Amino acid sequence: MRIVVHGQQAFGKAVLEALLGRGEDVIAVYAAPDQPGGKPDPLKQAALAAGLPVLQPASYREPAVRDEFCALAPDLQVMAFVTLVVPREFLDVPTEGTIQYHPSLLPRHRGRSSINWPIIQGETETGLSIFWPDDGLDTGDVLLQKTTPIGPDDTLGSVYFDRLFPMGVAALLEAVDLVKTGTAPRMKQDDALATYEGPCERDNAHIDWGRPWRQIHDLIRGCDPAPGAWSTFGGQALQVFEAQPLPARELSGLGGRPGEVVAVGEDGVDVACADGRVRIQRVRPAGGAKMPAGEWAVASGVGIGAGLH
Repeated sequence: MRIVVHGQQAFGKAVLEALLGRGEDVIAVYAAPDQPGGKPDPLKQAALAAGLPVLQPASYREPAVRDEFCALAPDLQVMAFVTLVVPREFLDVPTEGTIQYHPSLLPRHRGRSSINWPIIQGETETGLSIFWPDDGLDTGDVLLQKTTPIGPDDTLGSVYFDRLFPMGVAALLEAVDLVKTGTAPRMKQDDALATYEGPCERDNAHIDWGRPWRQIHDLIRGCDPAPGAWSTFGGQALQVFEAQPLPARELSGLGGRPGEVVAVGEDGVDVACADGRVRIQRVRPAGGAKMPAGEWAVASGVGIGAGLH
């Protein structure tokens, strides 16, 4: 079966190498356009190293781009981390269609920040979907799904890199096998259960210390490592990447207004919130590098009674 791999970055590279490693007939690779001054794309580099043609159109709506794809005579397109809009007429070119990886349990969490939001919203399970893309945003029929728990201390990084990344590569290989044997299902998504959240960016990541500790902790870990939950100190942004919740029931003599620093030590900086405290353990001050919060507090002169906003 003649396969075209379409994607970018480390995940696209891993999928390409897994397919080549088991002898699949990969005939070409579509990668994201090069960014001026940016780092070389790992997928593109891997494809060139394997002697494969690499195509990088800026848009998939041009007839010439579709004609070039048709000339490859592909049987299947495997999409691994694609961010450009790909129209239906391009998706339908391969004789067996196109399959795509999405890191959520569709129809839940459609959209590009589908790993962040389940963590931020305090969910205890997420997963991945391999689906048949159509003209909608993550709305196509599902081929297969895999689940994974979200632990109380999991972060965006741990959920993706430790689980959804390797699980996704394996799931795409499984999906390719199902397509090859003609047994790949097409299960309709239930739109009544669908959710969509916009991109998780800086505006979504501001810490409101007037909220309960659980919501603050979930925001911090759901934004770690990107985009990084943040607060301000002395008018400067302070990103927070690791924290430990300290519910009120575990403390005596609680006190402090929301956002007030109530303790400073080597193991972190305790900040009051609506129903307890959150111990900040790792931060990145504006213009600086990540560092232990205790070190930041000493260097910045942060003492009890200081305020984060």
